[in-house]
Amino acid sequence: MTTQSTLDVIVYAPALASKDARTLAVVHGMERALPGVRLEWRIADDGRLIALPQRDAWLTEGTKEGRFPLVCNGDESYPVTIFGSQIPARQSPGGQPLLDVHAELPLDKAVIAAAADVLGDVAEGAHAFWGHATPSGAGVEIARQTRDPARKPGVPPRGLPALKLPEKIRAPEIPHRLGWLNYWSAPAAQAIGFPDPTRDAELLSRARRTATGGWVVQLTDAPLDLDNPAHLDALLRAYERFPEIGGRAVP
Repeated sequence: MTTQSTLDVIVYAPALASKDARTLAVVHGMERALPGVRLEWRIADDGRLIALPQRDAWLTEGTKEGRFPLVCNGDESYPVTIFGSQIPARQSPGGQPLLDVHAELPLDKAVIAAAADVLGDVAEGAHAFWGHATPSGAGVEIARQTRDPARKPGVPPRGLPALKLPEKIRAPEIPHRLGWLNYWSAPAAQAIGFPDPTRDAELLSRARRTATGGWVVQLTDAPLDLDNPAHLDALLRAYERFPEIGGRAVP
């Protein structure tokens, strides 16, 4: 059985600048989407949890150095974390440096119910190009789709299509891959040709528009489980529909 113990939320956005307010916007957005969750702790190098009574000021100071330090909810029995890392231009689509924001949450009923809001609020707060929220087990397999003849040879699992390395993709607006829930900014949606009212009726029935004109698009009603043939088929059909994703479209 595919392990689905956590939900991984990942979004890709323009690189952080000094005094960048997006770090706070992302954390506030995540808290807004998860009532009762407060991300007011950090983790010391030795693993100890340290409270952040002035969390916003601490984050703002960290952002001045171009960092998005990890914050969490301080509950080891129900861990919720979020942080950001910088991706250098040489490893990014279109040669533009990026911010990779990564959140991890327990995959329970409350998180499943809030997942679309979490992804949307984190992505919009980061001004992301695109992102996804995917159960960890399925996410590991989807990550194995990225292949390169010289640097990462091999065949993707489960008959999924091979995706190009990020630096081989022509623009940051083009998603690298699909997930259970997918955030596509307005430029990303335009780049992949979504929505087409006739071809995308099923996806539109599980999609919502965001305040900035982007989309949160859900592939399956339940969290994506690639051991479920219907879920695997939904993922394969979505890749077939959007050949731009993963840089597969013929120029």
